[in-house]
Amino acid sequence: MKLAHLPLRVTIGAFVLNSGLSKRTLEGEAEGMHAMAVGAVPQLSQLEPARFAKLLSYAEISLGAALLAPFVPATLAGLGLTALGAGLVQLYLKTPGMREAGSLRPTLAGTPLAKDSWLLGAGLTLVLEGLTHGRRRG
Repeated sequence: MKLAHLPLRVTIGAFVLNSGLSKRTLEGEAEGMHAMAVGAVPQLSQLEPARFAKLLSYAEISLGAALLAPFVPATLAGLGLTALGAGLVQLYLKTPGMREAGSLRPTLAGTPLAKDSWLLGAGLTLVLEGLTHGRRRG
């Protein structure tokens, strides 16, 4: 892990890991979370809400651990983070009431989802830096 990646990977990794750990024992919240996800990705309706929550928990725990592990390449950790960020941005864009009419600007209810766009940006930064690392400018 590059020293310059340390602040980004540790802070985001710890946040995502904690989020995944907290989803392990969701009771009563899995249905609402699943319904919101189905609104953005209809194919998720094939999963039971409890199974969806468990899989999401495992995915977040794995991603958080990958970001924290110094031996996981930046490109690989960035791909996982980009996928999570893209999913959250899609949730924001497709969930009614999250944006002001005719705008990308979030409503008060949409701000918690809109702010997750930083995860997409951080993931893309890790991927791009990993892909361009060591290349010389011509």
